[in-house]
Amino acid sequence: MGRPIRQVDGDSHGSITEEDKLRDGCYGLLGRLLCAAPDAELLRLVSDIDGDETPLGQALAALARTARQTDVEPLGEEFQDLFIGVGAGELNPYGSYYLTGFLYEKPLAKLRQDMSELGIVKQDDVKEPEDHIASLCEIMGGLIRGSFGGPADLPTQQRFFERHLAPWARQFFTDMEGAASARFYAPVGTIGRLFMEIETTAFEMAA
Repeated sequence: MGRPIRQVDGDSHGSITEEDKLRDGCYGLLGRLLCAAPDAELLRLVSDIDGDETPLGQALAALARTARQTDVEPLGEEFQDLFIGVGAGELNPYGSYYLTGFLYEKPLAKLRQDMSELGIVKQDDVKEPEDHIASLCEIMGGLIRGSFGGPADLPTQQRFFERHLAPWARQFFTDMEGAASARFYAPVGTIGRLFMEIETTAFEMAA
C-alpha cells in the first residue's frame, strides 16, 4: 500500500509538546505497521523499542520481543492472511465496513469531506479508500505534528478522532488481538486498543 496520505515536507516537532511527540510516534508506528508488512529495517527498529511499566509500555515491550523472534518472510504471509487473503483477509481494516458492513458507504463520504476541509489528500498511487485504518492513523499523526499546514489545535484533532476513529478503531484493534492469523500483529492490536482508549479519555478530559 505504501504511504497512503500526502504530507508536506518536514514536520513541526519543534513546536509541539513532548506528549504530542509521543502521540505522533504511536500513530506513526500503527500507520506504518498497518499499511504494509514490515521490511527488515522496520522490524529492526521495532525490536529496539523500549517499554515502561504502563499497560501501553508493556504492550510495546511485548511487540519488541515478538519482533526479535520474527523473520521478515513470515510477516508478509501473516499480513496477507490478516488483511488481504484470497478475496478477503481475516480482518477488514476499513471504517465503512466496520460501521455499516459495506465498503464505500456514508462514513467514507464524511471522511472525504472532512479531509477536503483540512486540505488532506491521499497519494495518487494509493487505490484503497481513505478510511483504511493506516490512513486514519497517518492523518491523526499529521494533524498533531503539522504536516497539513501547521499543527492542528486540540478541538480539530478531537473532532477528527471522534468522527473517524472512535466509533470503530478500538473494536478493530480488539479483533486484531484475537485474530487466528495474528502472531506479530497480536501485540500491535493490544497497542492500538490501549492507545485508542488513552486518546478517548484524554479528549474527554480536555473537553
